[in-house]
Amino acid sequence: MRYGINTFLLTSPFTNRSVRHFRTVKKWGFDTVEIPVEDPAHIDPAYVRRHLDEEGLVCGSVCVCLGLDRDLRGSPKAQKTALTYLMKLVDQAVTLGARSVIGPVYSAVGRAEATPRSVYRQQWRTVVKHLRTLCRHAEQAGVQICLEPLNRFETDFINTCDQALAMVRDVGSPALKVMLDTFHMNIEEKNQAAAIRKAGSLLGHLHACGCDRGTPGKDHIDWVGIAQALRDIGYDGDVVIESFTQQVEVVARAAAIWRQIEPTRDEIAVEGLAFLRRVLGNGKASA
Repeated sequence: MRYGINTFLLTSPFTNRSVRHFRTVKKWGFDTVEIPVEDPAHIDPAYVRRHLDEEGLVCGSVCVCLGLDRDLRGSPKAQKTALTYLMKLVDQAVTLGARSVIGPVYSAVGRAEATPRSVYRQQWRTVVKHLRTLCRHAEQAGVQICLEPLNRFETDFINTCDQALAMVRDVGSPALKVMLDTFHMNIEEKNQAAAIRKAGSLLGHLHACGCDRGTPGKDHIDWVGIAQALRDIGYDGDVVIESFTQQVEVVARAAAIWRQIEPTRDEIAVEGLAFLRRVLGNGKASA
C-alpha cells in the first residue's frame, strides 16, 4: 500500500512550474503524488517525470477534471471532447509512470439533474459505449481506469459503490476498476466498510478524506472499520489524501470550501498521513 497526496492541496492548475511542490510533498513523507490534469497542454509529462524521479517520488495516479464541455453523457460535441481528453490522460499516465487514471470519468462534476429514468438509461448506454473505447486504449497502455462515485450534490449519475459496480460489469473491461472516496461515501453509503468489501478485488483506488474534507482522523468516520475492510479484501493499492484549503481559490470555490477547515495545509498532510499509516498500515513506497 502506498500513500499519496492530491496536488489540489497545493495548486491549481498543475503546470510544469508546479513541480516545485514535489520537494514539499517529499518532506511531508508521501510515497506518491496524484496530479489533476485540467488540460493536457498544461504539462510535459516527461519533464514532470524527471522532477518526480529527482525527488524520489512517483506519480501514482492522474486525476480527471470534467466540466460541461467534457461529458460522456453530454452533447455529441461534449462526448467527443471528453473522450479525446480521457485518451490523452491515459497516454500521459504512461509517460508519468502512473498506474491509474482516476475520478468521475463518466460525466461533468456538478451536473445534478432530475433526469427521467428513460433518459438516464439512454445516458447509461452512451457512457458504457465510450468507456469501452477508453478501456480498450487503457488495456493496451497497461493503465487502469478507476471510476469514482460522487455525492448527490456533485452528480446524479453514479453516487454509490453499487452503481459503480454495475457500470464496471456493463463495460466488461479488466482495465475498469472502482474508486471509493471516504468523503463521498460518508454521504451516500450506509456503511463505508461494507461498501469496500462489496467492491472487493475491483477496488482500484481509495481517497482517504475527512468527513469535512479536512484531516483524516480528526472526524467521525469509522477509520478502524475501514482499515479492517481493506485488510479483508487484501487491498494493496494507493491511498490518497484529497483535501482542499481556501488558499487554492479556484479549487475552494469548486469544492465549496467557504471556511478554514484546518489551521494549515501542512497539518492536513502531515497529521493525516501519520494517522493513516498508524491505522491502515505503514505501507511501502513501491513503483
